[in-house]
Amino acid sequence: MTLSGNQKRKMKSASRLYAVQALFQMESSGQTVDQVRVEFLDHRFGAEVDDNSDMIEGDVDHFRKTLEDAVNYQAPIDQMTDRALVAAWPIDRIDPTIRALFRAAGAELLQSDVPAKVAITEYVAIANAFFPEGKEGKFVNAVLDHMAREAKPEAF
Repeated sequence: MTLSGNQKRKMKSASRLYAVQALFQMESSGQTVDQVRVEFLDHRFGAEVDDNSDMIEGDVDHFRKTLEDAVNYQAPIDQMTDRALVAAWPIDRIDPTIRALFRAAGAELLQSDVPAKVAITEYVAIANAFFPEGKEGKFVNAVLDHMAREAKPEAF
């Protein structure tokens, strides 16, 4: 079966959301990357939630790479995030969901060929999905813009 470009984009978007969720779960539960990866691939990708909705199938390769890069490059990603935040707000004071989002986005900015503006747009959409009533989307946009300018200056 051949997937359309739109289907591939939706699957990549889903894999980004799953990567943020997996990174959050790792931090909150103390599970290893291997444990969380297996759980997501076996039980979350394409899972039936209830009679009316299913979780979209994600891009497995994109999920794996984003998750692995976020874990393997966490220190430089966190340092880059800290430089993008004001001094009063180091990354360890950020909401854990937003911290997971910055780590996933940072992995893509540092370790993939995804255009910076695509990564920013995708992760701002995830922030807005998690916090639809708040200002988190604007905050995430500002921080990711700073991170992207550092990681991929040629894109600006």
